[in-house]
Amino acid sequence: MYRKNTTGIIGIIVTIIILILVVIFSNINNNNLSYIESAVSTVVMPIQSGLAYLKNKIAGNTSFFTDMETLKKENEELKQKNTELEQSLRELEMIKAENAELREYSAMMDQYSEYETIPANVINKDISNYSRVFVLNAGTKHGVQEEMAVISESGLVGHIISVTENTSKVQTIIDPASSVSSTISTSRDGIVCKGDLEGSNQLRATYIPTDANLLQGDRIETSGMGGIYPKGILVGTIKEIKNTQNITDRYAIIETAVDFDKLETVLIIK
Repeated sequence: MYRKNTTGIIGIIVTIIILILVVIFSNINNNNLSYIESAVSTVVMPIQSGLAYLKNKIAGNTSFFTDMETLKKENEELKQKNTELEQSLRELEMIKAENAELREYSAMMDQYSEYETIPANVINKDISNYSRVFVLNAGTKHGVQEEMAVISESGLVGHIISVTENTSKVQTIIDPASSVSSTISTSRDGIVCKGDLEGSNQLRATYIPTDANLLQGDRIETSGMGGIYPKGILVGTIKEIKNTQNITDRYAIIETAVDFDKLETVLIIK
């Protein structure tokens, strides 16, 4: 009985307190309410700002990863385009080289129009201490025979010494075993030019007449004697005159008209 009375009293007290609070809050003026709101805002706003910053940060990271994927895709596309451009450039260089070769052949054929010629490329060089032999990509199938003269746009190269169906070997004039009957263009004196081991683009002129007046820079041409080389093909120019005690032993160094280190295209005279 006592417990029931106690519980009832507590319920009445709680009810009265709630009613009092309702009355108090109902009569709070606007100024007091603004103060409470301000206090609440002071506490809540930093939290809201932090949450907003975190949200934006996450959104920004998502954009960053999206941009990274886009950049990777663009990079792959650029790599592919670069590969295609490099391939196109190689093809263009090949076309340019072929055109240059055709122009060189055309110029040589115009230069030596009085001869019937066969065009060829140097495909190998057999160079040793005692040999200067080049291999050409033209043979019997193209009409090449032994002892045919070989020339370039610059001048005399040598003559054919062996032939297969598709290739031929040319003994160049710089080969130590080579010998070319020549003429000094100014004096018309006859000399013999032989390959010289001391230089890749020079010859040694011997059998010089004792009364011949040699000058540096004089042109040396084929004499037409010997049955291999036609007359008047440029061999080179006198680079140096070597006088000896015996004038009959003097000789001259001839710089060849052809740069054999860079020789690529030739004509074979039929």
